[in-house]
Amino acid sequence: MTTRRTLLALALAAGVSGLAGTARAEDRPVPVVASFSILGDIVKQVGGAHVAVTTLVGPDGDAHVYEPTPKDAKSLANARLLIVNGLNFETWLPRLVKSSGFKGTEVVASTGVTPRQFSEAEAEEDHEGDDHEHEHDHGTVDPHAWQDLANGVIYVDNVAKALSKIDPAHAEVYKERARAYAAELEAMNAKLKQEFAAIPEANRKIVTSHDAFGYFGAAYGITFIAPSGVSTEAEASAADVARIIDQIRRDKIKAVFVENITNPKLMDQIARETGAQVGGQLFSDALSPEGGPASSYVAMFKANAEELTKALAGS
Repeated sequence: MTTRRTLLALALAAGVSGLAGTARAEDRPVPVVASFSILGDIVKQVGGAHVAVTTLVGPDGDAHVYEPTPKDAKSLANARLLIVNGLNFETWLPRLVKSSGFKGTEVVASTGVTPRQFSEAEAEEDHEGDDHEHEHDHGTVDPHAWQDLANGVIYVDNVAKALSKIDPAHAEVYKERARAYAAELEAMNAKLKQEFAAIPEANRKIVTSHDAFGYFGAAYGITFIAPSGVSTEAEASAADVARIIDQIRRDKIKAVFVENITNPKLMDQIARETGAQVGGQLFSDALSPEGGPASSYVAMFKANAEELTKALAGS
């Protein structure tokens, strides 16, 4: 009898242990790698506690010139999901994926976005001065689609679907978090359209250090002028700088902006020669570090919008 009771107790204990193990496996955060900080934040907002996100290009990092590390390869090797921007943004990533032995699922967050096309001249500017065999050449497609909040909603939907597919046990959680997050982005989108529309169209012109705000400009009716191409590797020619200086003077543009991922020297030169004011910092391709003014995608948009409306309203 004692032996029978002992065996029964052990069997029950094993069953409970097995169930506990299953529960722990389900509750273990899904290891996800995101290519850069803005995308990493979107994944965190949708996934919450059910994801463990590793970001390859971190805050204030420049994805145009990023050089992957052995640590990145290890993170990818251990990930179940890789989420990338696409649109030829992460031109260095395919080699990293191959060398890491990544066996998970790769998802392009910009799927469904209508890409902004560059002219041939703009595309050529993108890789002028590139000493890396055009590794960072984005071609004729502008990859900065997240700079339109309507596209941000598409990113959120794609991320939620990817997480739900790989972790169906928490699909409803992802769906609800994505719905709330998308609603926040849509409300901000409507608010910004209204605020920028209140500024006279003639005043809605801004000079930035590289051409990363094309989607923002199209969405909110602002003309962005940049001495460099879409990649931060592009070097502005003397003719480009002279042309922009002439335009600033002709159109009476009051402010030039430096981004958190670029060298401010060129913009300082343009400001000195035109009398334009150097505005506050804009965030284009990367968030600020934790505690900074743009440590999340939402905070980044708010910070950029505040700086731009302040400059444009004073034009």
